Amino acid sequence: MGRLTQRHRVTRLSRDGAVRTRADVVAVEEPMELRLAGESFVVTMRTPGHDFELCAGFLVSEGIIGAAEELRGLRYCVGTDEDGLQTYNVIDAALAPGLERVPVGRRREVVTTSACGICGTTSIDAVEKTLPERPAAGPALRIGAQTLMDLPDTLRAAQPIFDRTGGVHAAGIFTGDGELLCLREDVGRHNAVDKVVGWALMDHRLPLTGTALQVSGRASFELVQKAALAGMELLSAVGAPSSTAVDLAERAGLTLVGFSRGSGANVYTHPERIMELAEEQTDSDSEDGAAEAAAEAVDG
Repeated sequence: MGRLTQRHRVTRLSRDGAVRTRADVVAVEEPMELRLAGESFVVTMRTPGHDFELCAGFLVSEGIIGAAEELRGLRYCVGTDEDGLQTYNVIDAALAPGLERVPVGRRREVVTTSACGICGTTSIDAVEKTLPERPAAGPALRIGAQTLMDLPDTLRAAQPIFDRTGGVHAAGIFTGDGELLCLREDVGRHNAVDKVVGWALMDHRLPLTGTALQVSGRASFELVQKAALAGMELLSAVGAPSSTAVDLAERAGLTLVGFSRGSGANVYTHPERIMELAEEQTDSDSEDGAAEAAAEAVDG
């Protein structure tokens, strides 16, 4: 796994009173600085790996870029450890003309931790970015209830770092048929999402219309924002959503699902993308229409 994991000696305690010393594997967490045209923009804590995707996805999540042609290039800068070895922890992004000069108010003033994706934003107003308009023709994603509830298991089965450490989150982009298009792992759940969004940007797949995002943790405000900015239509989490996540998903036209764990799921917003719920809504609308027609006939 290279720089993704480290081995450590641990002392294992058991309820039976046994004490054992053995080797354990932990996920690596290191700082990464993102620069725009040589000027520092943010420092974030992340698991090394897919760093260019992380930077590209972060720029999409910040509303700075929205298409592959707006990102001219990414490169590692000189950054060394105490032994003089390259750390690969400083990346410089070259953006299209007019995009590289980010206003001071948009820059992060503190380190973004692996636990929080919006730490350091200099204004509350800067947290909620401009969301893309949804197509007027309606949702492109249609997904069956069982397919939706199977997504967490599919995600879990494709997590090699979690298998070794138990200490990372995952995010995966899925089609409505349950096909996994891209999965990334990271100690930060928001980083994992940025990595899959960055993959999509660099593969010229944005906007991600007709796709669903499955995450291994809870559904927070920033994850809803990232999914919506990337054009995804559904966000499913194994944990609970926050109130602001539900509110933003409703406004953004995003289907938000929580507590999705194989045997059940809670749908908080826009259930029309889930086939069985869409059918129920259609039947309900038909019954309501028939009742209204009957009432009008009686009044007439």
